[in-house]
Amino acid sequence: MKAIILAGGSGTRLWPLSREEYPKQFLRLNGEDSLLKQTVSRLLRFLAPEDLIIITRKDYKFHVKSHLTGLEGYHLLCEPEGRNTAPAIAFSLAYAREKLGASPEETFLVCPSDHVIRPEEEFVQAVQQAAPTARAGYLVTFGIEPKRPETGYGYIKRGESLGENAFKVACFTEKPDRQTAESYLKEGGYFWNAGIFLFSLKTFENELARYAPAIFSLYSEGFPAIEARFSEFPDISIDYALMEKSARVAVIPLKVYWNDIGSWDALFDILAKDEAGNAQTGKVIALDTRNCLIWGGERLIATIGLEDHLVVETPDALLIVKRGHTQQVSQLVKKLKASGYREATEHVTTYRPWGRYTVLEEGPRYKIKRIVVNPGERLSLQMHYHRSEHWVVVRGTAKVQIGDEEMFLHENESVFVPKSTKHRLENPGKIPLEIIEVQNGEYLGEDDIVRFEDVYGREKD
Repeated sequence: MKAIILAGGSGTRLWPLSREEYPKQFLRLNGEDSLLKQTVSRLLRFLAPEDLIIITRKDYKFHVKSHLTGLEGYHLLCEPEGRNTAPAIAFSLAYAREKLGASPEETFLVCPSDHVIRPEEEFVQAVQQAAPTARAGYLVTFGIEPKRPETGYGYIKRGESLGENAFKVACFTEKPDRQTAESYLKEGGYFWNAGIFLFSLKTFENELARYAPAIFSLYSEGFPAIEARFSEFPDISIDYALMEKSARVAVIPLKVYWNDIGSWDALFDILAKDEAGNAQTGKVIALDTRNCLIWGGERLIATIGLEDHLVVETPDALLIVKRGHTQQVSQLVKKLKASGYREATEHVTTYRPWGRYTVLEEGPRYKIKRIVVNPGERLSLQMHYHRSEHWVVVRGTAKVQIGDEEMFLHENESVFVPKSTKHRLENPGKIPLEIIEVQNGEYLGEDDIVRFEDVYGREKD
């Protein structure tokens, strides 16, 4: 068995915490580890690192690596562009078939990278119990017994028994209205669609040829062709492309706590609450406040007389929404994008393979950043046509190249980088290097970079 971890989602439903440049799977929401790392750790309970295929966007490649530091042997694929889950899975299976020598009978577990599942032992047991059904030629999906009339999830109706705690799928239903969801709960035999699948390579190929010929045609041409012509895939989910059409779909009830953290309401559900029913993060003072999620950062958040609300603060945005209405956050993000707000997609802190930088302040012809370079990492050798830079070391030791000159800078030392001059910043030390960078010039965009050398193989920073 191998696992395909889908880690390319851009995640807008947890805005402003999750944004396109740093989405949900990389956030630490319920512990010290990111959701991606939790997913990998869960799969390593019964699989080796060599059996894990993580597929993500090119922009997220270094995020994945940084969150899995120390783990060797896993396979990391980058989609040439986002085309939804069906092409991503086909791309991963073509890689497994041609690069890893997967046989037609080998089974593949497909799972998102941003779900909470506990206890993990029950999940492992359910996957192992589902393997015979997958080997028997079924596309297995895992269903969660609904605890409430949830309108944010798709539903699966159970059909006839196949034995081994497996059932044929009678039908799939997209997100229902509340009245319909209540009727499903009352009737029984319905499950939430967890978006986790298990099937053999042979079964996937047979069903793909029958129900998704446009995908199968390109898939059949092999991995190099798929990589070169990925944009020709239709933009479609595996549910629409295959699962809702095939007659060979089985559902396995997954008797665990499951949460896709698909909204702020869903996140509120997994967080610890105080005696007033509030979940709080950061510096919070709450008076006469009940059943609220208050998520803060550096600033103090004070509430009085609030009930059934969610307050989420980041350095550049504040979201206040009534509980039960958080599914509309995605609509809000679309409106922000249409209006040109960069807060829709960018954080003030941007992560790079060498570390991160935070924009502290900016105005006409200047920008101030805090730059953190991880130990042993270096920025590209580069220059800028439109800006000069002044670096002040706050912490650590910097190795600096400006033109043909190299030097070391320590705390409270500084250096000036003129326009149109090759330069590089490196951390040769054992602790993170922190500097303050002051930019001056007529254009301060991140695309004003001419790169000469880069150890990370990037085309642009």
